[in-house]
Amino acid sequence: MPSHRTSKNAEPEQDTSAGGPADLEWFAKPDSPEGGKGLRFSCTMCGNCCTGPTGYVLVNDDECSGMARKLGMTMEAFLAEHTHMMPLGRSLNERKTKHGYDCVFLDRQKIPGKAVCGLYEARPRQCKTWPWWSSVIATRDDYDQAQKKCPGLGKGTLVPVSEIRIQRKIIEI
Repeated sequence: MPSHRTSKNAEPEQDTSAGGPADLEWFAKPDSPEGGKGLRFSCTMCGNCCTGPTGYVLVNDDECSGMARKLGMTMEAFLAEHTHMMPLGRSLNERKTKHGYDCVFLDRQKIPGKAVCGLYEARPRQCKTWPWWSSVIATRDDYDQAQKKCPGLGKGTLVPVSEIRIQRKIIEI
């Protein structure tokens, strides 16, 4: 499962303009887990999407500004303390833990046995759109692989196909 890392090899988005069954994404087809109505997801606060091998959470200036404001910091201080430049752009910092490389804002102390985002309301698009990234839902196999690491996939609230498509378009991962 891609954790909070951006994939360089995300598959292109499905073209559903023709509207026929062959053009539908696997999760919109009648033989999908929810009969073509969407997919289920409910965050369990496990933190698996916010940790793992080293990677990156790409952030733009608007997102950094919102996070800085939430922390009561200047933009300059926020950028210096919590981000670094990567070949694809600015990324949030990580810290090495026994779980892997945690996002610098992942808090494993606040709720015992859970992992929560310290900036949940101001989190970046990459985080807000999990698990509806193209790299996670491009194929049934991709989804099944992600489901092995994310206990919230396939459980909880049914997210309609239309909402999954909207979320997938927000950021390409």
